[in-house]
Amino acid sequence: MRTATALALFVLASPARAADLDKFDLFRADDGGYKMYRIPGVVVTKGGTVLAYCEARKTASDWATIDILMRRSTDHGKTWGEPRKIADVPGPKERSPVALAKKLGAKDDVTNNNPVMIADASGAVHFLFCLDYFRCFYCRSDDDGKTWTKPAEITATALDPFKKHIEWKAVATGPGHGIQLKSGRLVVPVWLSLGTGGSGHGDSVSATIYSDDAGKTWKPGEVAIPNTKEWASPNECCVAELSDGNVMLNARSPSKANRRLVTVSKDGATKWSEPKFDDALPDPVCMGSLLAVPGPKPVLLFSNPDNLDKAGVKQPPVPGTGRDRKNVTVRLSTDDGKTWTAKRTIESGFSAYSDLARAKDGTVLLFYERVGEKGGNYGRLTVARFATEWLTEK
Repeated sequence: MRTATALALFVLASPARAADLDKFDLFRADDGGYKMYRIPGVVVTKGGTVLAYCEARKTASDWATIDILMRRSTDHGKTWGEPRKIADVPGPKERSPVALAKKLGAKDDVTNNNPVMIADASGAVHFLFCLDYFRCFYCRSDDDGKTWTKPAEITATALDPFKKHIEWKAVATGPGHGIQLKSGRLVVPVWLSLGTGGSGHGDSVSATIYSDDAGKTWKPGEVAIPNTKEWASPNECCVAELSDGNVMLNARSPSKANRRLVTVSKDGATKWSEPKFDDALPDPVCMGSLLAVPGPKPVLLFSNPDNLDKAGVKQPPVPGTGRDRKNVTVRLSTDDGKTWTAKRTIESGFSAYSDLARAKDGTVLLFYERVGEKGGNYGRLTVARFATEWLTEK
């Protein structure tokens, strides 16, 4: 295994082979004027450019001043350009009523949160993000992320209609990446909450928003997973188009089952199946990622921290409570997620949010949070590179 540090260009000796797991750091805590880098996302454009993006936080808080930074790679993730700030909404910005009521962050903080990109088959890259967890914006790049259009607000058309189902006070896209269906439809997972709890993110539901006109307009889908006694506050969901054309939505939830919640739709927006817990996917209450890998033998990949232990508490921990974020693992399914036949650990120690993509040379990329080189959770955002075959090796 090889490790390289982040803020300079570096070169790996060779592409990932089946026997290799290569890791390198793209962002490190306290570098570049930011206390912490979190919430990773990664996509690969039609032209093969890899775009890795994240939240750059002035403090550790979800609600403090947060910028969105991005790095580009034009050689399948072997070398990377310098970080650059994207997604700046011009003009004055008011704080969310939830932030003000709960005194989350400072009055003048500007929270850009939950970046999500979609790599379009046309070559465009669509980019959505939120401002202070109550406004949503869209912009687009037609040159592999070199330049972006001015952010346009889509809150009124894409998210406000959900208020007939839930009087949401906080909302977020993704995080991670969205997808383009074979039909051309763009689909982005979202969660919407009543703004309860100390974090202001409590009592949530999971859903999607979509565009059928290449990102010009965005519409709400139906609520995919409601908030019930059994399916408690589903949030931070991910999506993938399965080999049969159905769309799977997979959500985290502080439910007593401590498992991922899964539902399926024919169009990625409506008529979601009854949500079910996947017994094979333990959920310590943390973000996960799905990636459909097409081909003669298509596979579905899933990543999240594979752990249900909690240090310092009597065993077993209370059902539905969060567990330690560690042991980020990638699983593989050959039957659209009905069963998971292989898995391998990427990071055995502290590791949390992650996002999956596939480079043009076939290498799988996992962009994830891990401990710092000298300790400290959320100390680094790291890209791991490996071949799909590596997951099935003994």
